[in-house]
Amino acid sequence: MADQAAQEQVLLDVKVAEASAAYKFYLNQERKILGTVSVLIFLTVWELCGNTFQLINPMFMSAPSLVMKAAIQLFASGEIWNDLYISGIEFAWGYALSVIFAIPFGIAIGWYKRFAYVCDPFVNAMNATPRVALLPLVIIWLGIGVLSKVGIIFLGAVFPLLINTRDGVKTTPANLLTAARSFGASEWQIFKSVVLPSTVPFILTGLRLAVGRALIGVMVGELYAATAGIGFMITVAGATFQTDKVFVGVLIFAITGMILTDVIDRYEHRFDKWRPKVGAE
Repeated sequence: MADQAAQEQVLLDVKVAEASAAYKFYLNQERKILGTVSVLIFLTVWELCGNTFQLINPMFMSAPSLVMKAAIQLFASGEIWNDLYISGIEFAWGYALSVIFAIPFGIAIGWYKRFAYVCDPFVNAMNATPRVALLPLVIIWLGIGVLSKVGIIFLGAVFPLLINTRDGVKTTPANLLTAARSFGASEWQIFKSVVLPSTVPFILTGLRLAVGRALIGVMVGELYAATAGIGFMITVAGATFQTDKVFVGVLIFAITGMILTDVIDRYEHRFDKWRPKVGAE
């Protein structure tokens, strides 16, 4: 009896350990698990409504299986590759130019108070202006080629990054600046060792926000003046009621944004310890 009881206790301990390990695994992967389950449920309901039971007219709303079929056809025929290339080039140039311009300009506005007094009205006004309203002017100035799309992407991405960089510099803890100056640190040393570490998390947040704005710029630019690109493909497909192709284009934008945002988010978490602690813990 004693041996049987000991064996049962060992089995119980093993089951408890396995359950504990499974629970720890779930807690570690909870975000991915819940996100995956919610997406699968959404796709299943969408498929049932759009294709299986045909509760929705396919002319107005496609289904996941039909979208997948359209995507396979587009990639297999090579029809979509040129559109991807054009949109990718426009996005890369517009986003890169916004980074090159916004980070140093935002640091300058945040660091030099009088320079901020001069520039802030223009920065705030342009940030509040819808980019679509500037599109006719951009087309007039840059034509209907790639340059106009790069221009509208630049205008969309530059201000979130610029404003985040500026605010990052301005939120540098005053006590750290005072301590650095009391030890005789030069302005360059203060900037390198105090201001820049405090600003990097804000810059990364601006980069993450700028991705979404840049993708919107790609869509808007190609919607009004383009002969190629994913946005142009969506426009043509929508005008001809090819909703499956429309969803292919939308998913390309969504997946691209998710991947780029996740990459930047991973780097951003590495610099959380550099972010100033504010508010309640």
